[in-house]
Amino acid sequence: MNNNKLFLLDAYALIYRAYYAFIKNPRINSKGQNTSAIFGFVNTLEEILRKENPTHIAVVFDSPTPSFRHTEYEEYKAQREATPEDIKASIPIIKEILKAYNIPILEIPGYEADDVIATIAKKMAAQGIEVYMMTPDKDYAQIVDDGIFIYKPRYGSNDFDILDKKKVMEKYSLSHPMQMTDLLALMGDASDNIPGCPGIGPKTAEKLLKEFGSVENLLENTDKLKGSIKNKIEEYKDQILFSKFLATIKTDVPVEVKIEDFERKEIDENALKKIFEELEFRTLLTRVIKNETSQNETKKPVQGVLFEEGATKSENHITEALTPSNNVSDIRTTQHTYRIVKNEKELTELCNKICAQKSVCFDTETTGMDPLISELVGISFAYKEGEAFYVPIDADQKKAQQQVDIFRPFFENEKIEKIGQNIKYDILELRNYDIRVKGPLFDTMIAHYLINPEIPHGMDYMAKIYMNYKTIHIDELIGPKGKNQKNMRNIDHEIVCEYSAEDADITLKLKNILEKELRENNLEKLFNEIESPLIYVLADMEWTGVRLDLNALEQLAEEFRKEMKQIEKEIIEMAGIEFNVNSPKQIGEVLFDRLKIIDNPKKTRTGQYSTSEEELEKLRSKHPIIEKILEQRSLKKLLSTYIETFPQLINPKTGKIHTSFNQTITSTGRLSSSNPNLQNIPIRDERGKEIRKVFIPDEGCTFLSADYSQIELRIMAHLSKDKNMVEAFNKGQDIHAATASKIFKIPIESVTPDMRRKAKTANFGIIYGITPFGLSERLGIPRNEAKKLIDEYFETFPDVKRYIDESIARAREQGYVETIFGRKRFLPDINSQNAVVRGYAERNAINAPIQGSAADIIKVAMNRIHKCLTDGGYQSKMILQVHDELDFNVPMNELEEVKKIVVYEMENAYPLIVPLKTDCNNGANWLEAH
Repeated sequence: MNNNKLFLLDAYALIYRAYYAFIKNPRINSKGQNTSAIFGFVNTLEEILRKENPTHIAVVFDSPTPSFRHTEYEEYKAQREATPEDIKASIPIIKEILKAYNIPILEIPGYEADDVIATIAKKMAAQGIEVYMMTPDKDYAQIVDDGIFIYKPRYGSNDFDILDKKKVMEKYSLSHPMQMTDLLALMGDASDNIPGCPGIGPKTAEKLLKEFGSVENLLENTDKLKGSIKNKIEEYKDQILFSKFLATIKTDVPVEVKIEDFERKEIDENALKKIFEELEFRTLLTRVIKNETSQNETKKPVQGVLFEEGATKSENHITEALTPSNNVSDIRTTQHTYRIVKNEKELTELCNKICAQKSVCFDTETTGMDPLISELVGISFAYKEGEAFYVPIDADQKKAQQQVDIFRPFFENEKIEKIGQNIKYDILELRNYDIRVKGPLFDTMIAHYLINPEIPHGMDYMAKIYMNYKTIHIDELIGPKGKNQKNMRNIDHEIVCEYSAEDADITLKLKNILEKELRENNLEKLFNEIESPLIYVLADMEWTGVRLDLNALEQLAEEFRKEMKQIEKEIIEMAGIEFNVNSPKQIGEVLFDRLKIIDNPKKTRTGQYSTSEEELEKLRSKHPIIEKILEQRSLKKLLSTYIETFPQLINPKTGKIHTSFNQTITSTGRLSSSNPNLQNIPIRDERGKEIRKVFIPDEGCTFLSADYSQIELRIMAHLSKDKNMVEAFNKGQDIHAATASKIFKIPIESVTPDMRRKAKTANFGIIYGITPFGLSERLGIPRNEAKKLIDEYFETFPDVKRYIDESIARAREQGYVETIFGRKRFLPDINSQNAVVRGYAERNAINAPIQGSAADIIKVAMNRIHKCLTDGGYQSKMILQVHDELDFNVPMNELEEVKKIVVYEMENAYPLIVPLKTDCNNGANWLEAH
């Protein structure tokens, strides 16, 4: 055996795998292009080149012309869904990338990739070359031999398994890898539509092969079989032989190749750089291109115009860190006037200038990423395209305050529109200097989010797509660790000026573009009346923060750790063997090898037993140990994600947690939160609820919680105008009991808790486009019963069915759906020929208008409540927003008035045809109030 190592990649198998890995959260670039398949494939390729360093490599594609299998059997792979359009669009780009890598591409007319790979593998192995067939497909097992291996990507992981002869035989219970064709001939292969023998599963097939060795020998000795197996084998003899023919990979494809054809070559860096820049693969660009020209190339001066304190024109010291590609300009090479303003006289003059404007963009440069604890380094202003002013802020806090105070008349002017990119950050930063920004806001990030919520909203993306500019931010000049005080304070002000002023200039230009797009898309009202005012509300909530009871937190931590230890002890006792409860592999072995709780347990693609939470939930009733394992996992997650993390997030200045509320993350319009993510605290689980008791009000205050009651179902009633659903809400009935009453055709007072549970699951499931399979899984009932339940549901609420059908039809026609406030959700896959891809889009077509409308309504309520509390001079503060709930810190003497304000504004945020209802309570902590 020589030292040559040849990797043969099954292109389509890896491309499909990459695409579906991102199916729930696809990678979309600033042009709206789905790059999931390309990005995943290139990442996999890079992993191989880096980790395995093959001496030789090739990528093999299926031929677009039908193979001999299709000719012989029309149904071959006929059940497969049409190739997703995004994959079709990705193939030519992937081939261009491979050409740039100088990796050979093979595509032999009339043959599939596995035939071509098998033929080459056999030829090269005969010459003493190690061959690795990279694919997730099990069919390749029949080709494995001395010197030929399967290099198999692990399911849900970036790792790989290498299968040699021994491992193949162990994995599939074979006496030789070539028996894989016999195994497939008997049990069939649903993925390729190979029929096999009906009624013969993997276990029976393995048993038959162990006894007879091959299907040919089996068919010659059917007299030794008994009962139904004998009848099946004899009845489907021809089908079994034909299935083996279809399953057998050819090793004699007419392809003439030499090992030299596959030798690794130097990549074409220029070609690859151009493609990656076009696709916006920035991380890959810096990782793959050897000299990392995108960030680290030799600095060279560029021409610009820079004035400092009215001095004569000076050389611009800024350096170019990104080389513009073809047809892409760089704003720093265009004519502009960016001026540093330092002395008090010029600062006052600048303030007077900007105070005379109707609209001004400003941008802060700071020492850190957290606006509540960082300091100002400088502020840039722009009100005319191509011009900007930069004000350096002194490191001395007293001097800094004096400088910032000069601009107070501008920041606190209620008539001047303030423009920014993620302007909430700047508003919070200025509050450190006792500046309360006022006036209308235009946030370019939020404007772009409304125009197209699915793609990135960073300034660099927008600059490239709208203005064909390439940008670089000041953060990138100060190293991979990001902002810190030492780095920011040490950068020359001229450099900071050029980059910060550029940010303000670009943001102003983007505002002028996005303002027109908002108008053209009828989004002005949503932007100006809901999203923009909400920036002030969220900034105030983040600034206020929420207290934690640290003693209660520590006590809860001790309780949970003690409970978890006891549960782990009980799990080991039930298992009757010592093992690592935190090891999924050992859990699987205990459940399925030792306790044998079910036959034929599900396995992952690596051959390990599947013990995910989803799988264990299905098996909950099979053995009491399952309940305990799920309980232990839940406790462990609560400890690590919340209880042990909360103390680390406390602000040292305030002693509170200041979560960040994000307006531009979710596609539906819902707010999200981070550091900590409060949206994910479990509220149905009793232990999850316990976490809420550590959130407490300030001294002398109470914790007030107001929660919309079944808002999404009320919106469904409003949108569908279904008579029965509207009637139930208008009569004030328990909607789930009312639903059960109508579905099961019994009086509402006769509805049992189980009937109500099923109706509740159906009610909320329908909103999310639940299928009979999904409902059966969730309720633990047979699929036919679930189907009957859904059918009866739609008979009871026929207009809900009509709404669902019309939503999907409307989405197909216009490519998007809307909320009651006009928020759009674009669904480019709604007309996909691939049922899986199309199904996601159809479910979004049903749910997005409902969930998005709920999000809009609570935002309206937040704006109105905040205005009432501010205008009324109340000390009460809104502090949290979680799902359909608002939480407040309320002094006891304001409780009754604030309760009335909150309930009224929430219930009157939008006039639905059914009433909006709010549950409102208070207590000594969040749990008590909720």
